[in-house]
Amino acid sequence: MPRAAPPPDGRRANRRGAARLAAVQALYQMDLAAKPLNEALAEFESHWMGREVEGDEYLPAEAAHFREVVGGVVAEQRRLDPMIDAALSKGWPLKRIETVLRAILRAGAYELDRKPDVPARVVVSEYVDVAHAFVDGEETGMVNAVLDQLARQLRAGEFDGAPR
Repeated sequence: MPRAAPPPDGRRANRRGAARLAAVQALYQMDLAAKPLNEALAEFESHWMGREVEGDEYLPAEAAHFREVVGGVVAEQRRLDPMIDAALSKGWPLKRIETVLRAILRAGAYELDRKPDVPARVVVSEYVDVAHAFVDGEETGMVNAVLDQLARQLRAGEFDGAPR
């Protein structure tokens, strides 16, 4: 039996963007409700992704990417948090940042650190888009600045010769 052709890039990117949004929502829930990883993954995969909930339609998400980001953030959080702290403005430690912003920054930092197949600029842009779903312009600017700084540290080769 022939294999189905992969979806066009736009559809795959859209599914990956939906996975990023779902990952941030799952990380947020886990942080607020102290929900275990496996429970959060199962709940999102069975009740949210690709479904309509209370009038809001959730796009189908790339489940493997969703699981990798959420699981990766949980596994690497002790290593990611100091990197994010260092990129934040003095006087604004990560623990002081709003829960949803912490989830966005952790997910973005994880992808920048562990997903070299995804261009750094794409990671930053995608998580700024995710931030727009939850917060206003000033906070999205902070997400952009922090993730851009991390991208330039973790993926300097992608920015060689590029203006800041």
